[in-house]
Amino acid sequence: MIKLSETVAVDARVLKERFVRASGPGGQNVNKVATAVELRFDVKNSSLAPDIKARLIAQAGSRVSSDGILVIDSREHRTQAQNRSAARARLATLLERASRRPKLRRPTKPRPAAREKRLEVKRQRSQVKELRGRARGEEE
Repeated sequence: MIKLSETVAVDARVLKERFVRASGPGGQNVNKVATAVELRFDVKNSSLAPDIKARLIAQAGSRVSSDGILVIDSREHRTQAQNRSAARARLATLLERASRRPKLRRPTKPRPAAREKRLEVKRQRSQVKELRGRARGEEE
């Protein structure tokens, strides 16, 4: 088990890391050293609860392949270790967000006073707009 944060731990078998050459600043180091990290997390074969898996796939969007593999790419730092920890931190954040159940929204009805106030504002607005036009009876 790899502990990503205080509340999130993931089985090491479902995480795959691949190191590739990064682009951007870094001079000759960028051309020689594979510092960028491609972290792959197999969502479908993980031990997460089904509802958490569904929320994770929905929140990750295009980062999840059709096979159910979440790909997190980190190339913002110059060292492999920093990119690795940044990718794992991003994964932990995604997992923590997915593990929180969304609040159920209970539909409410507007109270009669609020409904009347809204209609009154609409009437006033209508009158303002009506007065903007040409005066009735005037022809040029």
